[in-house]
This record gives sequence, C-alpha cells and structure tokens, in this order.
Amino acid sequence: MLFFWNSNCNVISTIQTQIKMIKRLLYIFILLISVSAFSQANKNAFKQGEWLKFDLSYSGFLKAGEATLSVNETTNQGKAAYHVIGKGKTTGMIKWFFAVKDNYQTYFYKENLKPYKFIRKIDEGGYKKNKEIHFDHESKTALVIDHKNNTKKSYKIKDIQDMLSSLYYLRGQDFSNYKNGDAVKMKLFFDGEMFDFKLKLLGRETIKTKFGKVKTLRFRPYVQAGRVFKEQESLTVWVSDDENKIPLKIKASLAVGSLNAKLVGYKGLANPFNIIY
Repeated sequence: MLFFWNSNCNVISTIQTQIKMIKRLLYIFILLISVSAFSQANKNAFKQGEWLKFDLSYSGFLKAGEATLSVNETTNQGKAAYHVIGKGKTTGMIKWFFAVKDNYQTYFYKENLKPYKFIRKIDEGGYKKNKEIHFDHESKTALVIDHKNNTKKSYKIKDIQDMLSSLYYLRGQDFSNYKNGDAVKMKLFFDGEMFDFKLKLLGRETIKTKFGKVKTLRFRPYVQAGRVFKEQESLTVWVSDDENKIPLKIKASLAVGSLNAKLVGYKGLANPFNIIY
C-alpha cells in the first residue's frame, strides 16, 4: 500500500511539473498553426461568433485541461475591430494539485488585422501575471503595462503580431504551392520579447476526429530542447485543410510523458467544415 502511494505521489509530482505547460502548449499550438503561412490574410476565414473548444490530456489517458477561443466584434477610435478571448484551465483531478486559470485576449482591426491591444491574465498554481500590451504600429512601439508590479516599459517593434492575433491574421492561406519540407518563419511579440518561429510542412494527412475524418495539413515546428521538450522536434500539429484552417490536434513529447490537445467543439465557422464521414 505504501509503495502504491509513493508511486502515485511520484506520478502526481511529475504531472505537477508538466501541467503548467498545458495552457502554454495549447497556445503554442495555435501559434504554430498561425505561423504556417505569411502571405496576405483572408479576412473571410473567420467571423463574429466563432467558438472553438479544445481538450488536453497527459500521456494519452489523463484529462488535464481545456481551452476555448471566441471571436467578437468591437470598435476602437471609430474603426471596426475584432476582440478574441482565449481561456485555459486545468480540469478534473489535475486541478486538485495544480490549478491553472488563464485568460488571453487580443484586439485587432478588421481592415488590416493588426493588433492594437493584448491582455494576459494568468494564475498557474499561485504564479500570477496581469499584463497589457498596447501596440502603436505607426511609431513602431509596444507599451507593456504590468499591473501586478505597477510598471510600464516601451519596446521597439516591427511587423509583428501577438500570440493570438497571429492566428487570425494568417488563417485561410493558400497552401497549394507548399511542398513537403518547406519551412516558414515569423516574428511575434510576447511578454516583452520578440520571438522567431520556424515551421516545416510535413505533408497532408486525413485524420480521425470526434466529428469524422478530416483532411489536414501536418506541421513540425522547431522548439528548444531541454527542460520541457524531449528534443528540438518534439511537436507535431494538424490543421484543417480547408478555408477555415482551424487547429485540430497537437502532440507534444515532453521531458516526462506527452501532451495531446484535440478540438472537441466548434460553432460559428465562416466556411464549411469539410468532414469526411
């Protein structure tokens, strides 16, 4: 009995060290899909009322969390804009040991899909952040406001998106000329830093989902190996091969175990979801 308890404590400890990556990995998932193209965005790839829900599991058997993305309309300085809200949290047994409740929001103009505001409110096992980023593309600056520490700092930027707006800016691209092995790059601004992402197209694949079989584009991002990921190429992502380009699945090999994220609910898509029954 004692061995059983110690074994389970070790499992729980392992989960605790990895679970804080769940929400972040989901948004990396969204980010990686978004960087898979770099031409002019198709503003008809999404619309007001779109909602996506994802379930996350640890090592393929333990439900670890869920996340949602929703699209709303708004205005800023008389200009039509979108307001996207992304929420992530741990669920079930996991939240007893490591509670995660995060809120990400982006505001971007309909005309050019450039962000003007980004919000990050996170609570991960007591580790909290509450930050806003205000983008001024004319002056090429980003003002980061840290509400927790009551600080403000300005950064120089150029041709960037935030973590969420990048998805909506680059969805709906034409992949017809992409060949297996082609790689793309993109710069993003997050939490006061500029990031370079590189993504390689692995191929096209039909996968099974809870909705039926779906044609997808499969990508391999390059990530930093070490404390979290097993190796540099530890992530694989699948995105629907249609006009919506919605994220469907992620598989991440971690230093201990693995993480899977799957689309489990959707509504309000701008285009038909091409499901093969």
